[in-house]
Amino acid sequence: MGHEAGLREPVATPLRRALRQAVLDHAVAERRPAHLPILHVGLPGARQVVHPIRPDEATDHALRADVVAAMVRRVAMSGTPLVWLTRSGELIDQDVDTDWLAGARQALGEAGLPLVFVVVNRHGWRDPRSRLETTWVRMRPRSDRR
Repeated sequence: MGHEAGLREPVATPLRRALRQAVLDHAVAERRPAHLPILHVGLPGARQVVHPIRPDEATDHALRADVVAAMVRRVAMSGTPLVWLTRSGELIDQDVDTDWLAGARQALGEAGLPLVFVVVNRHGWRDPRSRLETTWVRMRPRSDRR
């Protein structure tokens, strides 16, 4: 289970910036307090594909793995794509998180790619495997990108 560990400190600067961008993008795009979860694959602020998760959509583990695998193929990026789930609510485990984490683990494992999976809300991100998280009181764009 060594590959199941998830993110650990220190998070590399490029990844830390990408995760912050995912939170910022979500905070700017989604102003409603409650909204559908959306699965993203790619790189925040750059190339990505999305899949809205409707509560009436019947899925199982195999279908979720197939969706993630198709998203990985569609994003067609060099390197490892990130997988993040944007949703409302607190950064505590929810069924939707664990369901899509399992599908992503299956899909990226079959593709021979490492998995970076986080849950994102308007205030931060959390890795459901390692429980590592970062939150902000108020998310704002940075004027200095160094």
